[in-house]
Amino acid sequence: MVELHDESALELWTALQRGETTPTQLVEHTIDRVERLGPRYGAFATVTADAARERARLVAESVPRTAPLWGIPLADKDLVNRAGVPTGFGSRVFAGQVAAASDELVDVLDAAGSVSLGKTATPEFGLAGYTEPVATGPVRNPWDPTRGAGGSSGGAAAAVAARLLPFAPGSDGGGSIRIPAAACGLVGLKPSRGLVPAASGISSLAGLAVGGSIARTVTDAAFLLDAMIGRRNGRIDHHYTLRAPDDNDGDLLGAAVRGEGRFQIGILENTPWDDDVEITVAPEAAQTVLETARLLTSRGHGIETFRLDHDGSYPGHFRGVWYASAAGLPVDGDALDLLEPLTRALLERGRAMPSRELIEHLMALTAFERSVIAQFSRFDAVMTPTLALTPRPLGWFDAEDADRNFAQQCAYEPYTSFVNVAGLPAITLPVLQTAEGLPMGVQLIGRPGGEATLLSLGRQLERSVRWELRRPPGID
Repeated sequence: MVELHDESALELWTALQRGETTPTQLVEHTIDRVERLGPRYGAFATVTADAARERARLVAESVPRTAPLWGIPLADKDLVNRAGVPTGFGSRVFAGQVAAASDELVDVLDAAGSVSLGKTATPEFGLAGYTEPVATGPVRNPWDPTRGAGGSSGGAAAAVAARLLPFAPGSDGGGSIRIPAAACGLVGLKPSRGLVPAASGISSLAGLAVGGSIARTVTDAAFLLDAMIGRRNGRIDHHYTLRAPDDNDGDLLGAAVRGEGRFQIGILENTPWDDDVEITVAPEAAQTVLETARLLTSRGHGIETFRLDHDGSYPGHFRGVWYASAAGLPVDGDALDLLEPLTRALLERGRAMPSRELIEHLMALTAFERSVIAQFSRFDAVMTPTLALTPRPLGWFDAEDADRNFAQQCAYEPYTSFVNVAGLPAITLPVLQTAEGLPMGVQLIGRPGGEATLLSLGRQLERSVRWELRRPPGID
């Protein structure tokens, strides 16, 4: 008999629709696993078991059964406000502070019928690509607990990989969905800027941070993202019948289920960071791309290599915007002493930046965005390793020296941030397992609004790799 936690989110939804389980039974099963196994990985910053039980009863009694995520458990990232629940932002500054109102994304997910079990852990204010906050402790990678889970949606990824949750929403401002998903052997889907109205990126500095999904399968990633969009027209048909919609009706789950089409794929041979940081692509990362190219070629896709043409100024401009993004943190006075060294350094540099300099950075990144989109336009998707290195050991990133820390992050994840700057969709997919048993993923970057193509490609690759059948060691 297959346990509930081994079912995909889509399978759970179907079981709920058929009455094979109930929202209350599913949530009780999930709470038991989170409370028993959650501390092993540090995936949760806050667990709201009693509220989840009450919510499950409410969903069963009052929410239409055809709601997109009816009765399915998930958790909010600890950067998102949910009324009545602490929002710690991964920081000692906000420890224990309870949100008075919910963010829009919470309302969208609630309207879809989901049940939140609490908050998944994040680095301080989500500013790092690894999740080892002083406030709540490090998040451990289920594939090897001596390794980190990546960040900033590290808690979400660890929870999904450990089968504590079927899937989880995350946010991605420089790779924060794709990095932890790749480190934890998961599918991570970062949408185009503006696709998810409740987490569109439009209101964030330079339009970097968008909401997206982390899941064990391509269809589950599409399933959650589709619900996060909060569409109304056609919603019930798409999820209840899984019909094959028209190509232009915007149904992401349908594209993932079908997994059809032949596409032209470019393999990117460089990164915008190459002249600024010492980038060494690990053999495991290079082999992941080669194996993916082989699998896709065998399915009839076209493959060619190319290099991104750029003037070398990207790193300085991205750094400037990253500093500025920390400048607006609501932390002043004595509370500054509670910040971690990296966060404080980013904040101080951002606040010292003249407005004219920030404008120059933003204008330069806008030009870079146009250039990337133009260069990528001849491909249906562009392929890179998701991470240049294997998942990093806990404590590998320098906790005191901000400049060295930033360089380490760029060396680990040089393929992710420029996708945010360009506003493009991207998906990471697990492909290989190293000799040490660690997952390695490949990133596919799409055209603006090209999520359906990425999901189709991802589903085809998934059929070849069958990674969803693997599980981290020691996961019961």
